[in-house]
Amino acid sequence: MFLIDSHCHIDRLNYSLLHKNIESLLKKSYKNNVKNFLTVSTSIDNFYTIKKLFKKYDSIFYSCGVHPLNCIKELKIFNKIEELSNKIEELSNITRVIALGETGLDYHYSHETKNIQKDFFREHIRIAKKLKKPIIVHSRNSIVDTIKILKEKNSEKCTGVLHSFNENYYSACQLLDIGFYISLSGISTFKNSIELCNTVKKIPLERLLIETDSPYLSPVPYRGKENQPAYLLYIAKQIAVLKKTDIKVIAKITTNNFRKLFNLK
Repeated sequence: MFLIDSHCHIDRLNYSLLHKNIESLLKKSYKNNVKNFLTVSTSIDNFYTIKKLFKKYDSIFYSCGVHPLNCIKELKIFNKIEELSNKIEELSNITRVIALGETGLDYHYSHETKNIQKDFFREHIRIAKKLKKPIIVHSRNSIVDTIKILKEKNSEKCTGVLHSFNENYYSACQLLDIGFYISLSGISTFKNSIELCNTVKKIPLERLLIETDSPYLSPVPYRGKENQPAYLLYIAKQIAVLKKTDIKVIAKITTNNFRKLFNLK
């Protein structure tokens, strides 16, 4: 069985207490059949950190982008959005970078910066289309504007994924209609995620990915503890239950979906 963690931040895990080193983290993951990883950057400095930490691990892929909550901080460093865009485009040309992002909109903490977030989001889409690489989209309390911009900027030309999906079926259908994939995290294992679970049952398996978003959103039975890629197994098991199929089917299809979306052999 082969599982791929389609969205994680493994540079942020606790290597002083919970893991001896990167090798020990990967060993735990391999034991649970999690064998490839997309570690997602949230700023330019974060991308450099990821590149330095994981350059010798062929099983780990990167993305390059600026999280919506980091927009203001990045503008202070680069002065102009054009300068930042040029840097993102430059770094995204690196072979191991298979996606742009994570980008998108987050109104939960920073509603007052939504216009700047929108500008950054549009720039990520523009670069993704130019480089022919998919985008990784973050959306929190902002799904209407997120989908509006995806449609406005013709993002079906680059495609992408809405990560850690926690929206309704109507939103899922709109994303599917423009060729996007939907990635499920540990939220799908939470007891109060009734609407999400009902939505997952209706989404075609061929358009699903699975992720940990580690170190965040640990699935049951590890909820409340630091997440890690090894726990992807529990998310896959939950999706198998919701889809009334074998976990090996979930593993095979989500792995194929990942490779197709990110243009990997």
